[in-house]
Amino acid sequence: MANRLARATSPYLQQHADNPVDWWEWGPEAFAEAKRRDVPVLVSIGYAACHWCHVMAHESFEDPEIAGLLNARVVAVKVDREERPDVDTVYMAATQALTGSGGWPMTVWVTPDGRPFYAGTYYPPRPIGGTPAFRQVVEAVAEAWATRRDEVVASAARISAAVARAGPAADGSVPLDALLADTALTATGVAYDEVRGGFGGAPKFPPSMLLEWLLRRSRRGGPRDRRAARAMEMASRTLEAMARGGIYDQLAGGFARYSVDATWTVPHFEKMLYDNALLVRVYAHWWRATGSPVARRVAEETATWLLAELRTPEGGFASSLDADSPGADGIPREGAYYVWTPTQLREALGEDDGAWVADLCRVFEGGSFERGTSVLRLPSDPPDPGRWAVLRDRLRATRAARPAPSRDDKVVTAWNGLAIAGLADAGDLLGRRDWVVAAREAADLLLRLHLVPGPGGARLVRASRDGEAGRAAGVLEDYADLAEGLLALVGATGEARYLAAAGDLLDTVTGHFKALDGSLVDTADDQTDPVVARVRRPREVIDGPTPCGSAAAAGALVGYAALSGSNRHREAAERALVEPLLLAGEHPTAQGWALAVLEAIVDGPRQVAVVGPPDDPATDELRRVALAGAAPGAVLVAGVPDSPGLPLLAGRPLVDGGPTAYVCRGFVCDRPITAPEQLAAALA
Repeated sequence: MANRLARATSPYLQQHADNPVDWWEWGPEAFAEAKRRDVPVLVSIGYAACHWCHVMAHESFEDPEIAGLLNARVVAVKVDREERPDVDTVYMAATQALTGSGGWPMTVWVTPDGRPFYAGTYYPPRPIGGTPAFRQVVEAVAEAWATRRDEVVASAARISAAVARAGPAADGSVPLDALLADTALTATGVAYDEVRGGFGGAPKFPPSMLLEWLLRRSRRGGPRDRRAARAMEMASRTLEAMARGGIYDQLAGGFARYSVDATWTVPHFEKMLYDNALLVRVYAHWWRATGSPVARRVAEETATWLLAELRTPEGGFASSLDADSPGADGIPREGAYYVWTPTQLREALGEDDGAWVADLCRVFEGGSFERGTSVLRLPSDPPDPGRWAVLRDRLRATRAARPAPSRDDKVVTAWNGLAIAGLADAGDLLGRRDWVVAAREAADLLLRLHLVPGPGGARLVRASRDGEAGRAAGVLEDYADLAEGLLALVGATGEARYLAAAGDLLDTVTGHFKALDGSLVDTADDQTDPVVARVRRPREVIDGPTPCGSAAAAGALVGYAALSGSNRHREAAERALVEPLLLAGEHPTAQGWALAVLEAIVDGPRQVAVVGPPDDPATDELRRVALAGAAPGAVLVAGVPDSPGLPLLAGRPLVDGGPTAYVCRGFVCDRPITAPEQLAAALA
């Protein structure tokens, strides 16, 4: 059997390389083989850190009998959803249309031309409740294909048509004003958990984009603005609850994917780059707004964890750490690396210290998790911080001796863009130039390796691994999030080359990611997969764990317009916000990033130029004040007057020969400012 997955870029695909299933990678060859054999295609979609993907692989794909059935009845295609979000988006829409829900592993049967006709998620090896066994489903689908082909093909046509119609409506308009944001704030309050923080019930995901919007909304309005106070209340309580719960790694920093309960106690243990990249930035912004020591601690610990655990030798950031790892008996189990019993704490720390930590971190007999184990929490600050710091280091060292979760080493463009933005922004705010340097090195890697020349101009690839670029084309979020990261680097470093690179990426967005109605779609017009396009050209306008492509592009376009003075990019940003904001009034928790961008537009966004000698302490003081007082979505550039490639510094003279700040909106500026206290007032 050909081992087609052995040389795949994706670690997820490589995990399946030794299966007895005759897997194919996604591509025209697989569909041509299905046509030749006159069989349907089974598209199995998952990702490396997915717990239930591992379970289904062990139960079914490693079973020789089930593999033989698959090999005889279908062409089996394995897809990494992180590497091919376009494929995932289209077939997820079909799965949700057919079943009313979705998730991973996703299991979809499609015709040899790519149209879905049956779908589900995890299938067990034996029937459980109302869920049939995987073998039963494979046999039933094969029987239908052999005996009722006309019905299957007609069904596939209907499903594809329904999925195409289910795309977001591009018509309509919304006023980009404060009233829309305040309407969304009221609706957000309805979903807010007043007791435990977060929004909705279990499971609870880190609402990163929504929290960024709430923090921005809290900066709009004076001290008597009740809506601003409400926004800050919801953001602060949620951020503190997450930081003190089991979803946060109390020993090493970094957040898990989500909490399975409503109290943030027990996480689903995989750690994703995108969550932590977004949350580094959010916690730094919370610290900027409130001075909270919890905010600063979590931002610092999470950034440190990112650099220690996810940074690759090439300077990028790996995608994730798995949820599973071998336990004491050698059997892989979810969370085995992270959980503790009271006995384990005493063995690691001694009787007194073990009991002290057990009480502090809520580790008890019977446990908060499986098999009598508990997830460490920190409901309140330790009464003796020094003692906790020493014991935490000892526990971290003990834990490091356990078998560690595996790492998905692929470097995804979009998520690295988010990491660049988070590290550049947080590093600048918290005075950690090493984080800014790491962000710069990741940006340079992506611009060197992921930006590939082509006949239509340079194009991004979605991912790389071990310094080798993958084949999958970049999608809208890759261009938008990398541009966002580059713009953050402009503010943190003053390097004009990052502004130029961001402009090139955004010109590709406005030139190649448009639908016929002028809205943005997720795949470029010259790089759309023909099989995917046969069902629907992907377009997501709802945030998932990362900002949706349209909102991400709008944010980068607004930032670039503010830094460059380009009205064309500003207009493109406003057009990109239409579809997401049409949904924001009723579903604001799914439109956090679009609402955050709206706050920037409502405020201007403000543009701050600080000119002066780079080695002058007065220049640095003005710059620090500008960072601390940044209004929603504000942009900042510091440098000498008329620095090449930085339009915001053009025509900005020094006043009386000393460092000077200019606060502008749309290049209409207030009077020059030389006193830090006056700059703070101008940015209030």
